[in-house]
Amino acid sequence: MNPTIKRLTAFFQSAAEYRLASWWFLKILALIYFAAFLSLTGQITGLVGAEGILPLDTMLEDASQRLGGNAWFYLPTLFWLNSGNSALTAATWLGCAFSTALFFGIMPRLSLIALFILYLSLAKAGQIFLNFQWDYLLLEAGFLAIFLVGGPSRLIVFMFHWLLFRLRFMSGIGKLASGDPTWSNLTALNYYFETQPLPHVGSWYAHQLPGWLLQTGTALTLFSELIVPFFIFLPRGWRVTAAALTIGMQLLIIATSNHNFINLLTIALCLFLLDDDCLKGILRFRQERIYRKPDSQPHWTKTLLSATGAILILTSSMPLLFNMLTGIEPDWLTVQLSDRIRSFGLGNAYHIFQTMQTERIELIIEGSRDGKTWHSYALPWQPGAPDRKPAFIVPHQPRLDWMMWFVPTQQPPGIYVFDRLINRLAHGSTEVSALFATDPFGGNPPIYLRVLAYKYRFTTSAEQAESGNWWHREYLGLFPRIAPRTP
Repeated sequence: MNPTIKRLTAFFQSAAEYRLASWWFLKILALIYFAAFLSLTGQITGLVGAEGILPLDTMLEDASQRLGGNAWFYLPTLFWLNSGNSALTAATWLGCAFSTALFFGIMPRLSLIALFILYLSLAKAGQIFLNFQWDYLLLEAGFLAIFLVGGPSRLIVFMFHWLLFRLRFMSGIGKLASGDPTWSNLTALNYYFETQPLPHVGSWYAHQLPGWLLQTGTALTLFSELIVPFFIFLPRGWRVTAAALTIGMQLLIIATSNHNFINLLTIALCLFLLDDDCLKGILRFRQERIYRKPDSQPHWTKTLLSATGAILILTSSMPLLFNMLTGIEPDWLTVQLSDRIRSFGLGNAYHIFQTMQTERIELIIEGSRDGKTWHSYALPWQPGAPDRKPAFIVPHQPRLDWMMWFVPTQQPPGIYVFDRLINRLAHGSTEVSALFATDPFGGNPPIYLRVLAYKYRFTTSAEQAESGNWWHREYLGLFPRIAPRTP
């Protein structure tokens, strides 16, 4: 047999040495899927329901008018069948049900297919609110996981490696390509803990660390994203080192940041850097039941479908990586093909925190019936009162709280979403007011609304000990009559 053909054929053979890693990955993925769907159950109608901030039916109607019969291809979602609030809510709870089934090994392949379709449908329905890198990552990891049932092939293990490599390396390249001086002068962590979208109490403690240690942490971040990812494709010892360093970084991020489920999913992806012998040594308990059935060669349909999926992912992701490395734009046809593939949640680009904010601006929405007495709409996880202790909420993703972080730039799409939010509050949308921790008007809209802008910073240790406050805030004025935040 031709050596090239022999190597290609080996790609489709069973990767029996990653069977334990696959088993554990599916268990963790089920928990992550469950957390993602559960997080949406109380939010989805307020975000995109009939009376939500960005109503789904309006988007679908506009897409249908612009794209005609091809609209479903550009917006692949089950909600073309029914875009009502009951359908949106049912999808989130169905996701929880299938996640539970996957965790307990009930119809795993069917559960994984259903989970991918449901999350893709919600991601498209959620518009800007579900257009984040952790959503892309969950979709692509969930798609690849479908082919783990019955045992992984070498091709699928490679595709998990490729996904982890892109997530880490593209994030590092994005930081350098952005030209942000805080990365080049290693001061990013001097600001990050204080200015990230949703800090928790660990962020406050990390912010108190000495400057030299924060600079060391910034350098370690760049090393872990620019150098360590190449270890993924090297022999076993290097892969284990990559797993250890990447997992260590993710645990540090969890200890200092509220980044929903993305760090947990990144840790899960590292399992494919550890073969079964390595995992057995780490876990140190019996796993015989995972090996009840001997590995066999994958069925030809599974082989064909996994190869097709791999080609689509590579076709979409490689031009994106090439563009990030060289700045050369792909040709029109490549861009169009990549866009269509990515519309199905595959082959995405990743560039987490490529720029760093150096100040934190918070917006407080207030309403009044008489123009004299004002009451605040408080978001559940916004810093708010200076003495409010920043809460740890991993793996929950409060979508509106997160989106509010973008609004002070006064740039689209954040400012458009904010205008829609104010409009819904003015019209008394109970779905939208339910996204807030408190609705001071009990569902009856106020006559007047205003938005106050404050500059926030963490208190020092001495200030916190004296006042009990975690934050110090300075009033800037009425929004948007303030200078936009940059970046």
